[in-house]
Amino acid sequence: MANFNKVMLIGNLTRDPQLSYTPNQTAVVDFGLATNRRWTGQDGSQRQETCFVDCRAFGRQAENINKYLTKGRPVFVEGRLTYEAWTAQDGAKRSRHRVTVENFQFLSGGGAGGADQSSADSGADTGPRDHKGGDDIPF
Repeated sequence: MANFNKVMLIGNLTRDPQLSYTPNQTAVVDFGLATNRRWTGQDGSQRQETCFVDCRAFGRQAENINKYLTKGRPVFVEGRLTYEAWTAQDGAKRSRHRVTVENFQFLSGGGAGGADQSSADSGADTGPRDHKGGDDIPF
């Protein structure tokens, strides 16, 4: 049977990206993403739930996410779900799922600070910016 592992999310960063480098100098960025779901309950009341997701990107993508995104900014991420398991210092077994980002797009709006930073240089808002890690400038 075939397998398929694809995750697509639109949400806002829950914290500023944290950039680090592997021993062979590959950039790695970790960030949190919050996605919201809104619906109307059977009683007519408005409801909302938030899902918090850990994400990680590598290479040029990691550097661009770190450079252009901050807490509160909206982003579209596409990637795969990965599972990590480890033993904590206290001996307890820990595990988590994380999205390994394969592609992403900057989105307009959200966050504090006013103007959309990804469109500030062009002077016009042209909508989502697609970035697959091949450019120095993501727009």
